[in-house]
Amino acid sequence: MAMKNDSSVIEFILMGLTDKPELQPPLCFLLLVNYVVTVMGNLSLINLICLNSHLHTPMYFFLFNLSFIDLCYSFVITPKMLMSFLSERIVISFAGCMTQLFFYCFFVSSECYVLTTMACDRYVAICKPLLYMVTMSPRVCSLLMSGSYMMGFACAMVLTECTIRLIFCDSNIINHYMCDPFPLLQLSCSSTYAGQLVVSIIVFKVTIASSLIIFLSYTLILFNVLHMSSSKGRSKAFSTCGSHIITVGLFYAFGMLTHVKPSSAGFVDQGKFFSVFYTNVLPMLNPLIYSLRNRDVKLAVKKTLKRIRS
Repeated sequence: MAMKNDSSVIEFILMGLTDKPELQPPLCFLLLVNYVVTVMGNLSLINLICLNSHLHTPMYFFLFNLSFIDLCYSFVITPKMLMSFLSERIVISFAGCMTQLFFYCFFVSSECYVLTTMACDRYVAICKPLLYMVTMSPRVCSLLMSGSYMMGFACAMVLTECTIRLIFCDSNIINHYMCDPFPLLQLSCSSTYAGQLVVSIIVFKVTIASSLIIFLSYTLILFNVLHMSSSKGRSKAFSTCGSHIITVGLFYAFGMLTHVKPSSAGFVDQGKFFSVFYTNVLPMLNPLIYSLRNRDVKLAVKKTLKRIRS
């Protein structure tokens, strides 16, 4: 992907999250704490899954990848965001902006597909338990994850290529704390019809396709659970799916709030506010959601601490 562009703009200025000086110190502190907790939480979960053999199952293989994506995601977005609180002007080169845009789109798209794969995994585990280990074999799990990353890569390539083709004239101030496709489309002085169409199609395809599969999976799970004779089995099924449902609900809810009606003038500040939850808070919450309600993870923590003490 060549970083060639006919624009006169060679760098961008990121306006950051807020231009109100009184809000910057508390926001900087909160986001720094959020960043540390995100990195420590996801690294801890990754290490627990690697070090404990009873977590070497398809469900935790997918959870490992989700934590890896959230960890990388925070490295792409948060450092530049924190810098915006410590400097009056945050300058990012054209190549740097396109690189951040690519990895942002790559990890967001990949997370959509990973969450979809996790929903399918829960469907097989609950509705087809006798075939679970055959259906979700290590080879199948690896193929599903490879496919998720490849589709995420393809989406990111298309979105980044569309943005690179835009022409930016005099204005180089991005009203955001990161290089997001929609603020860049608004900044362009060339026709953005084709770019907006492609971005809308990609976003629609990724979100609608994955959400339909997730919805179908959980509809079938619910139908199966309601027909279970054992109340213990129903409780276990709901407990297993609860964490994933919470994660999916938060991911798609804040994703929609961030990107719905991106062209409206008053939407930009509101979109920035919601995108903080989408890009910063959710990567921190995911390891907590999957750990606090999970007996296997709690057992892994106890075993790991016991090993460290001995």
